[in-house]
Amino acid sequence: MTKPRVFVTRMILDQGLKMIQEFCDAEIWLDELPPSREVLLERVQGMHGLLTLLTDRIDAEVMQAAGKDLRVISNHAVGYDNIDIAAANRLGIPVGNTPGILTDATADFTFSLLLSMARRITEADQYVRSGQWKTWGPALLLGADISAATLGIIGFGRIGQAVARRAKGFNMQVIFHDPNRIVNVTGLDAHPVDLDTLLRRSDFISIHTPLTTQTHHMINAASFNKMKPNAILVNTARGSVVDPTALYTALKHHCIQAAALDVTEPEPLPMDSPLLELDNLIICPHIASASNSTRARMSLMAAENLIAGLKGEKLPNCVNSEIFV
Repeated sequence: MTKPRVFVTRMILDQGLKMIQEFCDAEIWLDELPPSREVLLERVQGMHGLLTLLTDRIDAEVMQAAGKDLRVISNHAVGYDNIDIAAANRLGIPVGNTPGILTDATADFTFSLLLSMARRITEADQYVRSGQWKTWGPALLLGADISAATLGIIGFGRIGQAVARRAKGFNMQVIFHDPNRIVNVTGLDAHPVDLDTLLRRSDFISIHTPLTTQTHHMINAASFNKMKPNAILVNTARGSVVDPTALYTALKHHCIQAAALDVTEPEPLPMDSPLLELDNLIICPHIASASNSTRARMSLMAAENLIAGLKGEKLPNCVNSEIFV
């Protein structure tokens, strides 16, 4: 029996990759960098399935280049703003993602950034390594208090709620705004507010909303003008939720105290970006879900979605399940 042909746009962890190679005739892109647009359009031709990463823009042109035999697109990510879902719906192609599995890893990393920025850990490490540490001093590298501070969470889905649970362990007061849904907060000591109230009241602001047309540059110059001068912003969602030009201005002129980013606009951040000049900013290379167990489980979920679609079955995690109705 001929195996279905699939294109995997990057190496994923062995747990999922082995499943794919056993079931499929898999062509795997081995380079560290994603395939170029031209290469992607060439390699997808004649494929029955695609396993993609968030770095791959999968639009109608790519789907049409794959041809009429394309049965499934499996995205190795919880977010799917890199995929044109409307085009997939028109073509009857199910799209899978990996929700839930990275909730705890991302929430842990979010709090790591919050703590690091509040207590100036990266700055302190650089202070020691550069030879500036001469003695103990009562005013040396003073940071922000976390206990009893107000944490404002933008986007209160699985990850936002997981961050809220961690915040209660630090005796933080949690408020939230969710632009996309009415949230059930049963069992969580967290209070819904409008966005303006959240921006004005929060000592720490953590972003966990998906990227949509409504949330694109949701945090902009007007937003920063509403924040406290001692506010610290953390973004582990999508870079384009925050206007990078407005962020630079706010940090440069101390409209807010600091920020910590795991995501940027664009990604990767170019080395001539003015954001890299700032000493009140931490930037990480989109690694919030980068724990061994989380990435292994993501690879399995992505493989399961891919194989189910190739079999003509409903995907275990499908973002456009309406096509099956």
